[in-house]
Amino acid sequence: METLVKQPVHFTPSAVAEIKRLVSQDGFDAEKLLRVGVKGGGCSGMTYILDFDLKNENDELFETEGIYFIVDKSHSIYLLGMEVNWEGGLNSRGFTFKNPNASATCGCGTSFAV
Repeated sequence: METLVKQPVHFTPSAVAEIKRLVSQDGFDAEKLLRVGVKGGGCSGMTYILDFDLKNENDELFETEGIYFIVDKSHSIYLLGMEVNWEGGLNSRGFTFKNPNASATCGCGTSFAV
C-alpha cells in the first residue's frame, strides 16, 4: 500500500489501542480501513466521521503505528492537526476530537464549525 508522509490526523496511544482492539474482533472485514472525515450536520454545522470503509479514488492513505487510515482529499483541510483520543472512563466513553481548525464546537464534542 502506498502511504503519504504528512498525516492530517494524530491518534493518541489510547486511540491506537482501541482501534487495534476493534480491528482484531472476530468477523471484522479486513478489507476495510479506518475512515476519518467530516460531513455536514450536527449542532455546530459539521460532524466528524470515524468509521471503517473501503478506499475509493478520492482517498489518501496514511499509516500510523500499524493502523492504515483513509481521508477524503477534500476533507484534509478541515482535519489538519486534529487529535483523536479514546476515553474509556465511566462518565466519558468514546472517541474525542481536538481540532485546531474548529472556530466553534458544541457540548457533544463531535460537532464543530470552521
